[in-house]
Amino acid sequence: MTKKNLRRDADQFGAPSLASVSGEQKLRTELLEWFRKHARKLPWRRRSGPYEVLVSEVMLQQTRLDTVIPYYGRFLSEFPTVDSLAEAPIEKVLSLWSGLGYYRRARHLHAAAKQVVEKGGFPRSERELRRLPGVGAYTAAAVASISFGEPVAVLDGNVERVVGRLIALSADPKRKQARLKLLAKATELLDRGAPGDSNQALMEIGATVCSPLRPRCSECPLGRDCLARASGHPEAYPPRRESRRPIVEKRIVVVVETKGRILLCRNSDDEKILAGLWELPWTKRSGERKAGWELALAQRYGGTWSLGRKLGEARHHITFRDLRLEIRRARVVYEDDVVAESEAGEMSWRNRQELSSIPTSSMIDKVLDQADGGAERGRGR
Repeated sequence: MTKKNLRRDADQFGAPSLASVSGEQKLRTELLEWFRKHARKLPWRRRSGPYEVLVSEVMLQQTRLDTVIPYYGRFLSEFPTVDSLAEAPIEKVLSLWSGLGYYRRARHLHAAAKQVVEKGGFPRSERELRRLPGVGAYTAAAVASISFGEPVAVLDGNVERVVGRLIALSADPKRKQARLKLLAKATELLDRGAPGDSNQALMEIGATVCSPLRPRCSECPLGRDCLARASGHPEAYPPRRESRRPIVEKRIVVVVETKGRILLCRNSDDEKILAGLWELPWTKRSGERKAGWELALAQRYGGTWSLGRKLGEARHHITFRDLRLEIRRARVVYEDDVVAESEAGEMSWRNRQELSSIPTSSMIDKVLDQADGGAERGRGR
């Protein structure tokens, strides 16, 4: 079902009666008053232009706010306008995104900036914004309401929880009928004169008051009208989905270093995860024979490999993968000492000083910390 149809059906599903209009207006007013008094002073709220809102919303997808704040500041300092982002090489964009994760977001944001510049400016409606690369229903509604004043409700995880508790939703909020109810109620709560603040008020309540566990109902401006609170069990609404179990993957990650340079491989742009990023050579840890790992590295990266001693272990999470890393030193010999394109991607020797200026996964920092610590421990024996 398209978002347009979902909104149309939601209007039919939850149209308020005349008797409830005054009550809904009271809630809208209380929401705005609460937000303007209690809103956190977040860096993207200093300016509400579509570019700033888009960058912040994309960064906040599946990422904690405390993690995003320093990245947002550095990103806007380097790319202060949509034009500057569109003109930047993707390598530089990914470098500033390094460590933030979900790198496809950075690629989509870069592509969206190019499209905005090509068309001469930002689309001004939720419907048109959704045509930008990587911009979904929630992000489009956030930009449209905050930056352009379009009266369109947002539904992110925080808003789903707040509204779901307000109406004591007992169904999975991701199912069609449940989302119709949530969207209808969120639309009722939307102040058409200040839709951006209305949406942000619900998001703010979900982030600071109506938490998944131990919500502070007495501090919520919607508390008196909340059916979940009235039930005495607010945490039960809406029902939470079971988290996807992470897939455990064991890897051998190697550090090949000579004269201050480290061997890295740049993932091809076709990779679904970590596309375009530089990473250390690795192979899956199948079996217990070192010769098998050396052969797998040769098949993946070319050359002739010789694994050294184990330096340490680390864990790293990428989306639904739980990576268990065994870290080893290694040597590799290439014909004529030349590294080139491999099955895994482009190969290159890089100075350690360069690592902060090229796009890498934060996994590199974890591995090198262990490797350096392992070297120190080895010298101490």
